Amino acid sequence: MVEPVPDAEVAVKSKPRLAFQRLQYTFAAHLRDPDANPAPGAIEARRMRIYAELFYNNMQGYLANGFPVLCSLYAEADWHGLVRSFYARHQSHSPQFYQIGAEFLEYLQHEHVARECDPPFLLELAHYEWVEMILAIDPTEPDMLGLDPNGDLLEGCPVVTPWLQNLAYQYDVQRISPSYQPTSPPPQPTFVAVYRKQDQADEQIVFLELNAMTAGLLQQLIDDPQRSGQEQLLALAAASGQDAQTLLKFGADILTNLRDKRVLLGARPI
Repeated sequence: MVEPVPDAEVAVKSKPRLAFQRLQYTFAAHLRDPDANPAPGAIEARRMRIYAELFYNNMQGYLANGFPVLCSLYAEADWHGLVRSFYARHQSHSPQFYQIGAEFLEYLQHEHVARECDPPFLLELAHYEWVEMILAIDPTEPDMLGLDPNGDLLEGCPVVTPWLQNLAYQYDVQRISPSYQPTSPPPQPTFVAVYRKQDQADEQIVFLELNAMTAGLLQQLIDDPQRSGQEQLLALAAASGQDAQTLLKFGADILTNLRDKRVLLGARPI
């Protein structure tokens, strides 16, 4: 139900605001898709072209920098077609500029209509590159309470860095480049840990390819951090049908290697 305007003064004040809103929507629609939406007549056409180019170039530059491998796989016209389609059609749900990568990924997953020029690994590669972006700005601080960087990884509870994504893909996304673009996935899935490594003041994003066993162990450490390393390995042996003693021996080396690479920050006593 539409509420009546209480008096003439309110009605007079509301008219300029509604007109300005209409101007805003017309202005924004033209910036997003100049070919489909006419520019506001009140603004000089030359200025509108400048605005449209600045906004689009800003968006395109951000996506090209955030998804450099994906961008490099397209002919220039095809890449711009993808960006313009996203820019024109997708309704973003966050006002934060750094969330554009997440919005682009959302568009590719739910709205994008595949084109002949799109690679079959488009979504997986975009996700892989997006993970690097979110880890670089992740504000999470590790909980160092009771943590011993040199603690016993078998008797204690191994502690995984909070700046980590344990990922599995059909395609070997970490190898994709302009010279390597598979048309079908390899026989085995790809497991890769992407994490932010911090040594004193130096930070870097690291990509670590894993085998299925190590990826499974790492996921257990993430999902159930209150278990000792030995309990984790015994559970993995039971789940995989491996000999427990053999897995304990090799698993201890795996845990040590993960700590050396800063995937594990150390261990807490039980």
